[in-house]
Amino acid sequence: MMQSDLQESGVHQSISRMKGHLSRQGLTRESLADVLACLVELASHKDWWTQSRYAEPEAGENQARYLISEDADRGFALYLNVMLPGKKIVPHNHTTWACIASVEGIEYNYVYDRIDDASVQGKGEVRQRELVIVEPGAGIALMPDDIHAVQIQGERAIRHLHMYGKALEILDERIAFDTDSGTYKVMPIGVTSRRV
Repeated sequence: MMQSDLQESGVHQSISRMKGHLSRQGLTRESLADVLACLVELASHKDWWTQSRYAEPEAGENQARYLISEDADRGFALYLNVMLPGKKIVPHNHTTWACIASVEGIEYNYVYDRIDDASVQGKGEVRQRELVIVEPGAGIALMPDDIHAVQIQGERAIRHLHMYGKALEILDERIAFDTDSGTYKVMPIGVTSRRV
């Protein structure tokens, strides 16, 4: 079997297991931990996610995102993110569940609590609660309302798998927080996802 066929089969089997966990248990932190375990196992196949197939960002960019798989209804969307040191993403939610696992490299995830009462449109205060280091063999699982920020440090590009309940391209109600001003606004989609 060719490498690309192995990868496609592995992705399909992994997503089927994820769907099984969520179907049997519903969306809970426990079921999402099982989904993350599937994603961590998928990320362990480093030979499926190489530079030769998924190139690093081009000059002047610090992120390349590849759409690997999604359902016809745009659910269960899997991406490979290749990000360079210096990449930062401000605190934000997803409005759907999300799991992140490392193929290679470290992604620093800062988890936040929202501390205002959400009663004023555009106002939002958050406080950092936890640092989760996403590295090979370890990941992070986020419920729809969880808030996190991301930072890439070091000297080399990282490769991480990101799995979402719905495709990023249709998540038009995510909000990003400005921690200095205590405000938030709708978060743009960001870079355009590439297809291989």
